[in-house]
Amino acid sequence: MRGYFGVGVEGIRQSFNLGNLVRTSHAFGASFFFTVDAAVNYAQIKSTDTSHADIHLPFYAYDKFADFSLPKDCSLVGVELIDDAIDLPSFRHPLRAAYVLGPEGGSLSPEMVERCDHVVKIPTKFCVNVGIAGALVIYDRMVSLGGFAERPVRVGGKVTQVKRKRG
Repeated sequence: MRGYFGVGVEGIRQSFNLGNLVRTSHAFGASFFFTVDAAVNYAQIKSTDTSHADIHLPFYAYDKFADFSLPKDCSLVGVELIDDAIDLPSFRHPLRAAYVLGPEGGSLSPEMVERCDHVVKIPTKFCVNVGIAGALVIYDRMVSLGGFAERPVRVGGKVTQVKRKRG
C-alpha cells in the first residue's frame, strides 16, 4: 500500500472497543495509533491484544486535545455521521493520513472536527460500533490505495482455466 496511515479515537471509554480498533489497525498495517482524552489506555487492553500491537506500532496517548499532534503533512480525516461529511465510497484517501473516530454513543468534539482536513461518513442508517467503523474505513483505504487489480466484470473472482488430463 502506498503512503502511511494512523488510526485514533477521541474520548473512548470501553477497553474492548479500544482493543478491537488497535488490533484491526495493526492487522491492516497502520503506522501508528493514538487516543485523545481517553478513559482507557493500552495497558488495560494489553492482555487481550494477541497481535501485540504495542511491539509493532507506536501508540500515542494525548490527555487533552490541546496536546494532540500529527506528523508533518499528515491529513486528519474525521469519521463522523454528520450532514456535511463525504460518503466514504466517494472519498479519495490522502496518501499520508490519520483517521480519528469518536467515542461510543457520542461524537467527535467540535474542536476535533474543526481540526480535520476531511470528514467522512459511512453511509449507514445509523451509527455502528466504533471498532466496526474503524475497520470499514481502513478496509476502504486498503481497497482504494492498495494497488489491487480492478474487480472483474463478471460475478466472482479471477477466472482461471482448469487443466484436465487426457486419458
